Amino acid sequence: MSRVSLEGQVAVVTGAARGVGELLARKLSARGARVALVGLEPDVLEQVCGRLHGDSDHWYADVTDHEAMARVAREVRERFGRADVVVANAGVATGGPFVDSDPESWRRVIEVNLVGSAVTARAFLPLLLESRGYLLQIASLAAITPAPMMTAYCASKAGVEAYAHSLRAEVGYRGVRVGVGYLSWTDTDMVRGADQQDVMRELRQRLPWPANRTYPLGPAVDRLVAGIERRSSHVYGQWWLRGMQGVRGYLPGVIGSVGQREMRRFADRLAGMRTGLVGAGGAADERQRVTHRE
Repeated sequence: MSRVSLEGQVAVVTGAARGVGELLARKLSARGARVALVGLEPDVLEQVCGRLHGDSDHWYADVTDHEAMARVAREVRERFGRADVVVANAGVATGGPFVDSDPESWRRVIEVNLVGSAVTARAFLPLLLESRGYLLQIASLAAITPAPMMTAYCASKAGVEAYAHSLRAEVGYRGVRVGVGYLSWTDTDMVRGADQQDVMRELRQRLPWPANRTYPLGPAVDRLVAGIERRSSHVYGQWWLRGMQGVRGYLPGVIGSVGQREMRRFADRLAGMRTGLVGAGGAADERQRVTHRE
């Protein structure tokens, strides 16, 4: 598919304070897009905004808050006049045995990754319908294959993949294209935060190649940018993820069998694992919720 120039287009990126969101905003800006950053850390977002190449702005909002996201959409329209690209990137993760998981953190992963993505789309679809634009939903390898110790994350990413595929059929005839972006373990604060737990790190290292590697952020984001330019239905941050689509039907059975063996190996080390959200983004989300309750 031919590429669409991003020069002068308005791109909205959620979860833009760091990691995939931050670098994606920088690369979109470098290609001439005007960028609207959305996240929970206004000071960090302001710093990111200051490093962008062209016109940009930032908004503080929790993606699970429909009223807040509707306000952001209105203000983006007022500030930029339109929205051509929306990247639903905001996400959090937690790891550990489900039976010992913190119910609030588990639920929060579903709320941010799945519900927050739908709230984002609901708020911005009117603008995308006007511009005949593009919505890129960031999913994960976790949408393709289940994994023990990652029940909330896998559930949220499988859900958001299915939701985005359904939405594509609904809005495609009205000129809006919807894509799903898949990333394996990529060098972000979230992945580094998960790796601080010895069991999670060692379990991941025991995965078969190439799923046992941590991949550099830059090339993965370059692939996302190319997917945005092409308005692609599927975007793969690592080359081999495309091939996983052909075997995904077999993976639950394989993981169910092999995973039991791995869990038995680590069983005596599971007690006392931290069950909160991981990484700097998870910490920011937890701070925001504490502040909101107060």
